[in-house]
Amino acid sequence: MVKTSIDGNMLRKMFLAGAKNLESKKEWINELNVFPVPDGDTGTNMTLTIMAAAREVESMENPDMMTLAKAISSGSLRGARGNSGVILSQLFRGFTKEIREYDEITTTILASAMERAVETAYKAVMKPKEGTILTVAKGMSDKASEMAMSTDDIAVFIEEVIKHGDYVLSQTPEMLPVLKQAGVVDSGGQGLMVVVKGAFDAFLGKTTDFSIGGGSSKSVSAGASSSVELEEVDIKFGYCTEFIIMLEKEYTMQTESEFKAYLESIGDSIVVVSDDDIVKVHVHTNDPGLAIQRALTYGSLTSMKIDNMREEHHERVIMEAEKTAAKEAEAAKKNEPRKDYGFISVSIGDGINEIFTGLGVDYIIEGGQTMNPSTEDVLNAIEKVNADNIFVFPNNKNILLAAQQAKSLTKDKNIIVIPSATVPQGITAIINFIPNKSPEENEAAMTAEMKKVKSGQVTYAVRDTVIDDKEIKENDIMGIGDKGIMAVGQDISATTVELIKTLVDDDSALISIYYGADVSEDDANALAEVLENELTGLDIEVNYGGQPIYYYVVSVEE
Repeated sequence: MVKTSIDGNMLRKMFLAGAKNLESKKEWINELNVFPVPDGDTGTNMTLTIMAAAREVESMENPDMMTLAKAISSGSLRGARGNSGVILSQLFRGFTKEIREYDEITTTILASAMERAVETAYKAVMKPKEGTILTVAKGMSDKASEMAMSTDDIAVFIEEVIKHGDYVLSQTPEMLPVLKQAGVVDSGGQGLMVVVKGAFDAFLGKTTDFSIGGGSSKSVSAGASSSVELEEVDIKFGYCTEFIIMLEKEYTMQTESEFKAYLESIGDSIVVVSDDDIVKVHVHTNDPGLAIQRALTYGSLTSMKIDNMREEHHERVIMEAEKTAAKEAEAAKKNEPRKDYGFISVSIGDGINEIFTGLGVDYIIEGGQTMNPSTEDVLNAIEKVNADNIFVFPNNKNILLAAQQAKSLTKDKNIIVIPSATVPQGITAIINFIPNKSPEENEAAMTAEMKKVKSGQVTYAVRDTVIDDKEIKENDIMGIGDKGIMAVGQDISATTVELIKTLVDDDSALISIYYGADVSEDDANALAEVLENELTGLDIEVNYGGQPIYYYVVSVEE
């Protein structure tokens, strides 16, 4: 069935879907950036901009076009960050000014709204550059004007506009040499296409969830992304300065023209946009105070942000150098002959990471109880370990199946999954590896030895409950053993001692304590002293684990 118009409710869904699509791909868009200064995080800036409006739009039910247009315009302007965010907000501003008087939007109105959006955005930028988000927006607008003359089918109209937008985006490296050198398309233009494509999915009914949450998805891979080799550059104006003026005096077009001229005399990358009683300002300058002083003559300031671009650029150069070195090292490893054995371990804290690395683990997968790694995470680790036989230590029963599935999907390496259910079991298993034995012999020995390990974890309760015949209140301290909750109390140290006592028997010889990120070394040593006094004849080791959530991870071995 052909649809020839968009009402306020559908536009609301399309806007929210576009915002969610951008949020989910922001890190990918960030990776497209060429010039590493505060404005360089294009995906983040555009996401913060659109989400400021999306939160207002989400709260509306069956809005009319006027109300929806105002929310999109004002919300995005107030939330705009960086050049890309401000330009996006101006595209929204121009678009919504055109549609607000209508109950429904046709292809003709859409074309007019896109043309006005482009005009508004170009006016907001002091010196527009081609090969940017502006060029992509203009290309889509031109195609929209052409399509409006040949069809009233909204789906056909948007599909053709998107195709042309993708084409213009693909040409941006030919317009900006720095993009061509880096091997990327313009990040702002890519962000705009992501928004439009998300909106179109909603129109087609492909998207049904329009809630705006706080989380973000993992980066989405795409052929356009590549790393950029950065050099130290001379940044003419060192401070990225942004603020909003809350107007208290008359602010005419002449006033704005004079203000822009003043800003141009002290800096560059100037964007000045006004909307009713506020003015959004962005400028790169060596003296932010001058811009602020002039702005104060028009009213009070809010949402002020000043970043040192030279410092941030230097930090990014260092980061890129480290990334390059890591990639070169990884490439060199791939060219080396395969070794006989490799080791992959899931870990839960920086201290435990060091322990596993010290025991010879080749690759650490960050995760554990609070963030279970996926099968893909394990497969990625397997790919990076250059060995014929690779032992995988899940160290958590909830990760075991993912590890086993990764094994079934690996054809060119022999994967041995050791069914370690806890970190202490994994540590014991690795310690018992013997290089001159076969994979099968090592698997049998590791599995047998780790079964002699009794493990425990100490954390807090998040709600009231009754479990294992123990009544637990919110924020109680719990000692959890291999077979359930073994101790409950209000004191971390006392509960840990109680837990360990339940694990000790006549055959026990060694107690290992791994203290977490929220426990001090002094507290851990004090705990060990208490255990030494109450459990004589046992060796006690204290190690920094650094794990979140769990105050202590403990083990008792024969």
